[in-house]
Amino acid sequence: MRQFDLAPLYRSTVGFDRLFSALDQFVASDAVPTYPPYNIERTGENAYRITVAVAGFTDSDLSIEVKENALTLKGERKGDANRKVEVLHQGIAARGFERRFQLADYVQVTGAVLENGLLHIDLVREIPEAKKPRQIQIASGRPTNAPVIEGSVQQAA
Repeated sequence: MRQFDLAPLYRSTVGFDRLFSALDQFVASDAVPTYPPYNIERTGENAYRITVAVAGFTDSDLSIEVKENALTLKGERKGDANRKVEVLHQGIAARGFERRFQLADYVQVTGAVLENGLLHIDLVREIPEAKKPRQIQIASGRPTNAPVIEGSVQQAA
């Protein structure tokens, strides 16, 4: 395993804390979870959808939380304790899970729908007007509405 020490970069930069935190998470030695499987889709210019396969879970078994720029999805099956069935083969995973997604700036969760064992989480990126690019009009080299000072212009005879 390789470990990178980013501490020297923290000392010599200002305002890049989130960038280095993201790099720390990226090179972390923790194993990346693979359950449950998911897709990330682009449904529009600024619209996205995360689809998570949660077979066997109901809406009361799932929770979605957004804190700062992190989306956390948790699942824990609660209804199996009263079940009196002998399982001969269990191919459908029944274990609890926690899946985290790092959201970009200005991405908001707009809704979630559970249908046919798939949880769809809709996201939209709403950039504030002040942060959007804008065109700046270029004026000519000489001002058109410059104030005129009397007596400073000599008239030719």
